Amino acid sequence: MDPTVDIIYKYFPKLTERQKEQFAQLEEVYPFWNDQINVISRKDIGSLYLKHVLHSLGIAKFVTELKPGTRILDVGTGGGFPGIPLAILFPEVQFHLVDSIGKKIKVVREVAAAIGLTNVEADHIRAEQLDYKYDYVVSRAVTRLAEFLPWVRNKFEKKDKNGIPNGILYLKGGDLTEEIKEAKVKAELHALSDYFEEDFFDTKYVVYIPI
Repeated sequence: MDPTVDIIYKYFPKLTERQKEQFAQLEEVYPFWNDQINVISRKDIGSLYLKHVLHSLGIAKFVTELKPGTRILDVGTGGGFPGIPLAILFPEVQFHLVDSIGKKIKVVREVAAAIGLTNVEADHIRAEQLDYKYDYVVSRAVTRLAEFLPWVRNKFEKKDKNGIPNGILYLKGGDLTEEIKEAKVKAELHALSDYFEEDFFDTKYVVYIPI
């Protein structure tokens, strides 16, 4: 049986009633929009909370606190992951979700509007075309790191305002040794299995690359 929204409450027990309500609404909003514009594979929509929402929130187990006004760019957000779940969890942080596929951004905007998120901006644009600066860039396995890095290398604020220095927070799975070597970066791997007990997370990581 696929996990319900309770799996979010289990790992994030200090949610406000508003946050609980917003997470619960995802169960109705995503299947509705996914039927019209496919952003989550049909076989995975039933595992929404485990494979998409909780996976996205793995970043928040590594970066547990963010100061109000922090700006985060979500590159290749698809249907809004990891940006939408993180925006629910950090309502005082500003999230900019971008994707090169316009219909996916339509879903992001509709989901954000339906659950009343006011800290999400979504644009149909490539990351390398942006002129803004951010504290962190997040993404979920969009491409290999060596290809991803040039897209975002000049997108960071110089001054750190949070406990963890500005940088990339990349959700990725499998053996990443070669990929990190290819990218020629110093990266920290934080195993999601340290935070979540479900088998799905056994080979999944938050890759942190300070900039």
